[in-house]
Amino acid sequence: MEKTSWLKIPKRQDLPTDTQKLIDKAEDKFGFVPNVLANFAINPEHLMRWFDYYNFLMQEDYQLSRREREMIAVVVSAENKCEYCLATHSSYLREITADAILPDTLIHNYHRANISAREKALLDFAVKMTNESFKMVEADLEPLREQGLNDQAIGELAQVAAMFNYTNRLLNALGWKPNQEYYGMFR
Repeated sequence: MEKTSWLKIPKRQDLPTDTQKLIDKAEDKFGFVPNVLANFAINPEHLMRWFDYYNFLMQEDYQLSRREREMIAVVVSAENKCEYCLATHSSYLREITADAILPDTLIHNYHRANISAREKALLDFAVKMTNESFKMVEADLEPLREQGLNDQAIGELAQVAAMFNYTNRLLNALGWKPNQEYYGMFR
């Protein structure tokens, strides 16, 4: 079995009950245990708190659609070269859109993707936030407002981009590997 982290991953039976239940539920849904859950379980309370926020941020439609949030996840992860998140979130985007080309285009060069002006504005903001947040100014919000985004939507965009910047860095720094199943899903 291939190592999925540079850290020692705990055995499922040694985890707290709530963590085991979360992992069991994911295994029932996917047919395998996503490595992010198994690897994050090295600190079970951190896993549970991260998962609650991630799930809240990524699973419910608020100001941004699920498609838009997954596009942000893919483009931020491409900027950060996060193998794990690119494998998983490109598969989720393929599932949502039934489009096998869009995620790959976003990974390579989102400027060439067949996307709306609103989606391009979202991705431009997320990329600038990823690479040069220290250079951002209030005027960086104007292209978003021109596309009809209100302050709540802009805040949600920033949180999604921040979530993936955090997660990408964590996964990259600890050598987390994606499950091989993600690469072929929804193609």
